[in-house]
Order: sequence, then C-alpha cells, then structure tokens
Amino acid sequence: MITKESYRPTPATAWTGRTDGKEADLLRWHQVIKTVDLLQQPLPALQKGQKGVVFLGFACDEGVRRNKGRTGAVEGPGVLRKVIANFPAHFSEQAVLLDAGDIVCVGTALEEAQLVLSNAVQAILTAGYLPVLLGGGHEITYGHASGIRQYMHGKGQLGLINFDAHFDIRIPGEEGPSSGTGFWQLAQDCKQSGEPFNYLALGIQKNGNTRQLFNIAGEEGATYVGADAFHLEDKDTIFAAIQHFLSQVDKVYLTTCLDVFAAPFAPGVSATAYNGITPGGLFLQCYRAILESGKVCGVDIAELNPSLDIDNRTAKLGAAIIFEVLMAYCGE
Repeated sequence: MITKESYRPTPATAWTGRTDGKEADLLRWHQVIKTVDLLQQPLPALQKGQKGVVFLGFACDEGVRRNKGRTGAVEGPGVLRKVIANFPAHFSEQAVLLDAGDIVCVGTALEEAQLVLSNAVQAILTAGYLPVLLGGGHEITYGHASGIRQYMHGKGQLGLINFDAHFDIRIPGEEGPSSGTGFWQLAQDCKQSGEPFNYLALGIQKNGNTRQLFNIAGEEGATYVGADAFHLEDKDTIFAAIQHFLSQVDKVYLTTCLDVFAAPFAPGVSATAYNGITPGGLFLQCYRAILESGKVCGVDIAELNPSLDIDNRTAKLGAAIIFEVLMAYCGE
C-alpha cells in the first residue's frame, strides 16, 4: 500500500526543457508528459487504441549499501527525468505519457519499499500502461518483477532479461536482501509457487562474479551470455540465446544495470567495468530485438549514481535506452 511516507509525487515543474513551438512536429517530452499523484487519483483510463507509458522512480540505494557498494543511486530518478525531458516527441499524438512520481525507501526499510513498488507496478499494469521505472539501485528488480509476477499470475510465462555485468543472484547475507540478491529472491519465489524461473543475463563478467555465483546461476537454470560475446561481436551466439529465450516465454521483464557498460561510457555507477560492453550497434541490435518481440511488459534502468558521473555520461546513456523503449512501444 502506498503511503505518504513511501511516496513522493513529481511536481509538474520538474519537467522543463527547450520549447521550439507547440505544433505536433516540434514537441518534446516535457511538453506532453503529465504528472499524476497516486495518492490523490487513479491513473486515467486509456481510450481504445491508445498506448500509455508510466514513468515511476525508485528512490533507493539501501540495497547498494547492503551490498557494500558506493551509494548515491537514490538521486538517479530525478537526474534521469532531467535528461529525458528534452527528447523530441517522435511518437503518435495518441500516446499517453505519465509521471507517477517516486517510491521512496524510508531509512533502511528496503523490503517495505520493494513491496510498495510491487503494488504500484501492479496498478500501472492493471490500468493498461507500460511501467518504465527509473532507478535507484538494482534492488529495483525484486520490487518491479514481483509486481509483474503478481499481475501475470495465471496469464502465462514471465521471462526475466538482465543486461548486467553481474548475475545479482547472491544469497542474502546478515542484513538481508540487497542490490545483488534480486534474482535469487525471484528464483525462490518461483519455487514456492511452482513456476519456472526464466532468467537470461547478458553481458556477464567472469571477473565480477565468484564461482559460487556461477554455480547458483547453473543450479537455478539461468542462461547467460558473457561480455566477451559483445567484445568479439559474436552476434550469432547472442541472438540465438535471445531468440530461444523469447520463444519460451509470453512476457518479458527487461532490466539494464548501467554497470554492464564500459567505464568510459558509464562512470556513474557503483561498480565500474573497465572492460564492460559498449553501447553501440551490437548492444542496440540486441536491445531492439527484445523490444520488437512485443513481449516486454516492464522496463527499468538501474544503478545510475549521479554523484559519480562525469558530464552526465551515464545519465545520458540511461536516457538513450529509455528513448529506445518509447520508440519501440509508441513511436512513429
């Protein structure tokens, strides 16, 4: 349940940018997006034929702290909004863009924040919108995917696709769940409900995951493609893995941890990857192939840490990925 303590609506003044005019072919995102307060009003109903996207922030990096990372991702949602606000509106005039504010982690109450996030995601999906979540640490995964799982119950197979240098399938430690445990938690939930755990990780770094993590991934039946396939442009291997995975599921939760990218492109993350993948043609082909499947029902960007960024490089990269999502979902 969303409460005043766990929720922060976005003021309309947060969406500002260049204005070239009010004609349809001159509009930018800040001119068409509308803010909604989930505590005051339900999401507006979509008309027949309309497509809608709801941006929702997850202002939290408690999971990063528990995972012994560098905190600061709590400021990620606000910075991502500033960057995407100025994008040109290359989508149908029938498209509906809403900003539903931020789910906030109060103190160290990560588990409660994830539950609130899950409920908010369910509400967004029930209203017919695509949730596009702005992180926040990668603890966003458990709350976001749990909300989709609840909504999807009895409606088919859900697949989990993660662009990441890390599996995030760590067993929780003394402090409990963290930014590195989300997929382990989801695997346990699937076992309890008798559902298959469909997980594809893309961009995994061997130097960033212990043997235990590779073993756990194998035990849970996860599929992965290492970063080397991207470095060596092994397109056939990557696309075969993606297409096979997509053929086995009905819907997809798609998350991107920005630390999957090489440090020069993504310096503003908790754990930089000097040899991460590049956000160029091969990555875009893979990302677009997933979007074009028509199966994506939830997207998020995780681990943007503005305090560690350089010239907004990481924020702009995260924003560019969000742009791809909007173009695939409601672009012209």
